[in-house]
Amino acid sequence: MSLIHLANTASASEVEHCLRQHGYAIIDKLVPGACMDRIADELEPYTALTPFGPDGILGRRTKRTGGLIARSPGARELILNPTILETSRRLLSHATTFQIHCTQVVSIHPGAKAQTLHQDEVAWDMFPFPLDYHVQCNTLWAMTDYTEEMGATRVVPGSHRAGRSVEFEIAASFPAEMEKGSVLVYDGKVYHGGGDNRSDRVRSALNLTYALGWLRQEENQFLSCPPEIARTLPDELLRLMGYQCGAFALGYVNGFEDPLTVLGRGQAGKLMGAEWMLKAEQNEDRKSFLREAEFD
Repeated sequence: MSLIHLANTASASEVEHCLRQHGYAIIDKLVPGACMDRIADELEPYTALTPFGPDGILGRRTKRTGGLIARSPGARELILNPTILETSRRLLSHATTFQIHCTQVVSIHPGAKAQTLHQDEVAWDMFPFPLDYHVQCNTLWAMTDYTEEMGATRVVPGSHRAGRSVEFEIAASFPAEMEKGSVLVYDGKVYHGGGDNRSDRVRSALNLTYALGWLRQEENQFLSCPPEIARTLPDELLRLMGYQCGAFALGYVNGFEDPLTVLGRGQAGKLMGAEWMLKAEQNEDRKSFLREAEFD
């Protein structure tokens, strides 16, 4: 069995459909290989100094280099890729906002053993999210050609419906082989893991993940990206980093002001009211809460 591949002309709705049906999708050559080479060059001083993981979970022959927003202009552009942002927006539309959860380069070196097949949403202290409640839209961008021999990420198709703590064997998974510039998109419930690297080459991927705005981020963007760099970034990226309210009455500053005001953006003194809730799907709970609200 081979995994599902979509053309780089696929719409966000097509990608979303694959995520809901299968738990993943591979978009071939969504960006040119040269884009990935540029990011690799920008990050080389940092990846060279990154230590290997301390255990079998993070990988004793695997390096994970983070802080990419501060370190790589190319990574910033990739975070804002329109197809990925719209796919994330559609998959996570039941919440008011979504945000960047993690930015890292995952470099699997020769001799690395296959990772335990797992779900990414266990990051929130194993909280048992309902099966029909999506909290993540994740990406792994191929910075090198991504082959099974090099340790391509392995995916268990349809496992996003399996529930928590299912111990799948490696034989139940398939390698997400793809060319440089392609991207594996997957939700936080699908079982997956890095493969064993039997080659003499490093398998590198850019792991950019998005999550609901009211959840704690895996990577603390406020500390990973210094304020002096943050002040130079576009509003859209800053909001994804967390300079926004995660939901109504969640994450404001100075008594319901927009968090962007701390960077000199927005309108100081202007309060953000309950209309923020209108950004999300209007389910019965939100309609009930807003039943007597009057907005200007």
